[in-house]
Amino acid sequence: MKTRITELLGIKYPVIQGGMAWVAEANLAAAVSEAGALGLIGGANAPAEVVRNEIRRAKLRTDKPVGVNVMLLSPHADEVSDVIVEEGVKIVTTGAGNPEKYMNKWKRAGVKVIPVVASVALAKRMERYGADAVVAEGMESGGHIGEQTTMTLVPQIVDAVEIPVIAAGGIGDGRGFAAAFMLGAEAVQMGTRFVVAKESICHENYKQRILNAKDIDSAVTGRSHGHPIRSLRNQMTKEYRKKEEAGASFEELELLTLGSLRNAVVDGDVKNGTVMAGQIAGLIKKEQTCNEIIEEIMSEANRLLKTDYWKGSSYE
Repeated sequence: MKTRITELLGIKYPVIQGGMAWVAEANLAAAVSEAGALGLIGGANAPAEVVRNEIRRAKLRTDKPVGVNVMLLSPHADEVSDVIVEEGVKIVTTGAGNPEKYMNKWKRAGVKVIPVVASVALAKRMERYGADAVVAEGMESGGHIGEQTTMTLVPQIVDAVEIPVIAAGGIGDGRGFAAAFMLGAEAVQMGTRFVVAKESICHENYKQRILNAKDIDSAVTGRSHGHPIRSLRNQMTKEYRKKEEAGASFEELELLTLGSLRNAVVDGDVKNGTVMAGQIAGLIKKEQTCNEIIEEIMSEANRLLKTDYWKGSSYE
């Protein structure tokens, strides 16, 4: 399936793996790219040299395109933005902020810049500043979220900008893929489905928590201080929400979650750690290789969309 996104990024399938902190490292990103989609290395709060090392590790595993997700709130964002140019990375997605200060530098280096946005206003602003595409991410996603759902956000952004739109949030199979395309998206970004990939370094406890999740198992914390985060319910979310409702300060709540994502991903503490996952977790019931995940999604999506549907359209 060809879209403006597959042409822009040089990939076979219009599928992008989310740049998840502690999860999206070189091995997973390379496996996704080898399977014909776009793998991303998650910069998160990592120092620039750590990101550089992951980029080089990925290059040893695949010659297919691999991108980097830059978390703009990171104290190392300036240095990471330089590493991207120095290491010849050609695709960048950004989150948790506005990438305008890096845009000229990246564009001069031939980098395709794709910001993650949660509103029409930000999507239009990113287009004005030269973004090549945007990821319209609904609140169904795991991790940091906005307030709009994928179903409502994607078509409004599609109508508001000329650049391609990638849908994210609540997409985990071919049905979600097809629905996103009906809304006008030209690719999808998925995180939670790839967390449980066989190539994912996530602790087995983390994977099993997702695989055993029910539809009502996600919780949002942090709304009181303007930084809502979606994760799966556990002792930590219970305590956090109790303190939040009691009016705890931002600093007190931050102490509760300090290092908690690493504790869950690396050490497998799914009771007191932060198990970031989207609402789609309840749909995910098996661990597969990245290739199996992508092939299954594309096969189902093609059956639903009917290949003939795209004949003569811009997606052909």
